[in-house]
Amino acid sequence: QVQLIESGGGWAQSGGSLALSCAAFGLTVSSRDMAWSRQAKGKECELVAGISAGGDLNYLSSVKGRFTISRDSAFNTVDLQMNSLKPEDTAMYYCHADLKPICSAQWDKGIQVTVSS
Repeated sequence: QVQLIESGGGWAQSGGSLALSCAAFGLTVSSRDMAWSRQAKGKECELVAGISAGGDLNYLSSVKGRFTISRDSAFNTVDLQMNSLKPEDTAMYYCHADLKPICSAQWDKGIQVTVSS
């Protein structure tokens, strides 16, 4: 049974930083395409950052240069470092496998990130 457990997130001021971590159980993050997606209230789900099994990275254009996705094989986690946060980054963030937008409880509960101006 696959389980993804997120930690981090919370509240930050504009310009601040937050880090999200996703601990995986039942799958090996280094052998799967992994990603973070987000969904703000009233908006569509969008793929924020992805890391392929081969290590290729891709980012939503609006977060390039500010967010960094990485994985830790030793701890089997996928992490998202978020710097220079903006109020428009406020959303529920979801960790999942596959490089497509997924914002549902299919993989995990999601974690709230709120950025105030």
